[in-house]
Amino acid sequence: MHSSLHALPVLQDNVIWIWVRGAEAVVIDPAVAPPVREWLDERQLSLAAVLQTHHHADHIGGTPELLERWPQAAVIASAEDRERIPFQTMPVRDGDQITVLGHAVEVLDVAAHTRAHIAFFIPNPQGGEIEPLLFCGDTLFSGGCGRLFEGSAEQMHQALQKLAELPEATRVCCAHEYTETNLQWAVEQRPSNAALAERYREVQMLRAQGVLSLPSSIGMERRTNLFMQAGSAAELAVLRQHKDQWRPA
Repeated sequence: MHSSLHALPVLQDNVIWIWVRGAEAVVIDPAVAPPVREWLDERQLSLAAVLQTHHHADHIGGTPELLERWPQAAVIASAEDRERIPFQTMPVRDGDQITVLGHAVEVLDVAAHTRAHIAFFIPNPQGGEIEPLLFCGDTLFSGGCGRLFEGSAEQMHQALQKLAELPEATRVCCAHEYTETNLQWAVEQRPSNAALAERYREVQMLRAQGVLSLPSSIGMERRTNLFMQAGSAAELAVLRQHKDQWRPA
């Protein structure tokens, strides 16, 4: 049965991912409900599950309203975040393997942005016919990584190294469209890096046309993401501090 992946831009820069197989859909980190509900209803799709990477309002804000429309939908979230995601129906932990839309999904602990952040990795989303999928919330961004609100640079370094080990073709479905500003910053840090400069130009052209730069890929992030390339937690901490203080020109 055919499956497909769709990106739904909402709010200022959030991206809600919708994974469809047959007449069912899985929604990842729904910031708001109305555009998701309309998208699914227009295509006569039923909501099978919601995947929550972490508890921030711009990731879980739409879930309760979606559950009013599809009360049978599972809500899969970190067991460590039961208090902050109280409507979860399937608590999971690092290393758990669950089945979603008939496919195996691996749960990865990537705590750093928040203390209970998880990612979802689908190694074989359509019998090997399409690339693996990674729903990584606010841990890994295209050209960047999440702010350290509740975790440490060491945790973020460990999380990014874990994600870097995934297959190169894995599609990186992060939850915000930050690529252009991330790469603008990175090019300023590494002005002689040709791969960075080329990616930045490509993304600038896409964004000028109103086209999303996402999904990225693990291979692309290995080549152009300074945070993923950091050789130590200390190096990542310096990069993170500099990026937090930087403002685009």
